[in-house]
Amino acid sequence: MPLSLPLGPVMCDVAGFSLTDAERETLCHPLVGGVILFTRNYQSPEQLEALTAEIHSLRTPALIIAVDHEGGRVQRFRPNFTRLPAMRVLGELFDQDEHRARDAARDTGFVLAAELLAHGLDLSFTPVLDLDYGRSGVIGNRAFHGDPLVAADLAYALATGLREAGMSCVGKHFPGHGFAEADSHVAMPVDARDFDTIWEQDIAPYRQSIGRMLGGVMPAHVVYEKVDPNPAGFSRYWLQDVLRGKLRFKGVIFSDDLTMEGATTVGGIVARAEAAHSAGCDVVLVCNRPDLTHELLAGWQPQVSDESRARITALAPTGRPDHTALSLDARFQQAWQTVQGLTEVA
Repeated sequence: MPLSLPLGPVMCDVAGFSLTDAERETLCHPLVGGVILFTRNYQSPEQLEALTAEIHSLRTPALIIAVDHEGGRVQRFRPNFTRLPAMRVLGELFDQDEHRARDAARDTGFVLAAELLAHGLDLSFTPVLDLDYGRSGVIGNRAFHGDPLVAADLAYALATGLREAGMSCVGKHFPGHGFAEADSHVAMPVDARDFDTIWEQDIAPYRQSIGRMLGGVMPAHVVYEKVDPNPAGFSRYWLQDVLRGKLRFKGVIFSDDLTMEGATTVGGIVARAEAAHSAGCDVVLVCNRPDLTHELLAGWQPQVSDESRARITALAPTGRPDHTALSLDARFQQAWQTVQGLTEVA
């Protein structure tokens, strides 16, 4: 029988193609609420389905299983999955044919979500809402466009496709990582612009229709030094005053990975999790460092509200197709043909 336990505020990872006894024990810890998978967790469709099924069988409600599966260079599962275009491809198409670009973005979202759901995944951390300023190498062609209204338009279409397949979506990296040049995986990026500039440009997508579709938001490990001395993911101002207050966002706030260099200024892993949670993050991510996961679970004692747990639980998908039936599904096949056309010219 699965363990009956509310979902907690930690999302962690696992090492390989199947669970170890130690990982099963970790995933049954009361602080854990989700699992993020990586390329190292994928060998074949059958193996992935078995892994996600076991993770889901451990607890009720089932742990949320997520992945960074955006398209382009950020696509964790490749063999036997449809190759998805980088989002810039959709932005370039928009400059030529707006209607076709919206349809293509919607089809891309549908294929992305349908394939993940059919293999037991619940959530992809997408769409990227950062703007393409031509400055950030880590964002680059992951961004739809440099125009915030175009980015918002295409993100809305992508999210519509995700929702049609049964999946929620997570916008990132709030309030915007596109202007900061440094890669927060290995450095602390700083953005020296003032709030009004960021509000009018980078936050503009969150103020459009896509903002009302987001089930989650992931803040950036970026310091906006004229606004707040803390990185956005550790800032009550950005998360509470702006995201919850001005934008009235009601969904889940995910920290970015707390093992990234952009998070280390706050202190050790327990201090980072406490700072992110106190600032307003519902879920904190700890990736690629099982030692830090164990340290966090042993040393952190957060107070988790019923509202936060309800938000996390609401991320569960509304449907899950059988992957063997996708080849017979007319909507999927039409969308797949569109995506094939995009990646053939990308």
